[in-house]
Amino acid sequence: MVLFGRKTNFCIMKSNSSECISLLHGMGRSKNLMKEVEKYFLKQGYKVLNIDYPSTTKSIEFLANTFLDNIISTQIGLSIKKIHFVTHSLGGIIVRMYLQTHNLTKGSKIVMLAPPNHGSEVTDFIKNNMFYKYTTGEAGQRLTTNSTSLPHQLAELPYDIGIIAGNKTLEPWFSLLFDGENDGKVSVKSTHLKEMKDFIVVPHAHTFIMSFNKVHRQIHNFLKHGVFIHI
Repeated sequence: MVLFGRKTNFCIMKSNSSECISLLHGMGRSKNLMKEVEKYFLKQGYKVLNIDYPSTTKSIEFLANTFLDNIISTQIGLSIKKIHFVTHSLGGIIVRMYLQTHNLTKGSKIVMLAPPNHGSEVTDFIKNNMFYKYTTGEAGQRLTTNSTSLPHQLAELPYDIGIIAGNKTLEPWFSLLFDGENDGKVSVKSTHLKEMKDFIVVPHAHTFIMSFNKVHRQIHNFLKHGVFIHI
């Protein structure tokens, strides 16, 4: 399928479930990075919509209000009673933007993995680098920790939101940019939202936080019960 000039590969896998989980990857990535999440929830009997979106060539506003809106309105059928979102990094900001002007059905939940809800200290440091500008586009300039950046302008959401942050890094050269726990790209404190219903920290790095079965089980528990498993 070609959508807004981009070949977009996604599908809702067949099941009898009335719940659909929409997956949104992070900046500069593709739906392939969410494949392990997709496989896990297909085994659990959910319908899964693994969305591939142009994270580096379109604005966050376009991605939320045109791209995502079109996909949700055309790809999710009337038989779906709950539309959950599971997001990674930038995907969480896109969903927050989308839900400023759209509503979810009763009982729908959101799980964000490593979201830069208050921006990224790494973005502060490299936003003027020409390679970074080229590879991340306009969206990459909107994720600073400055109080005027886009994530800080989004209103609170009236939904059950669970947030999973990482505290390990594969990029130790960025460690000096942080004054506390971080995943190499986003600080743990920057992932928080006032309205979040639950929050956990896992010992994983930003890029591959979604790849671990323990994380999948935590997501599943939140979607079912509205809380994570705290041991």
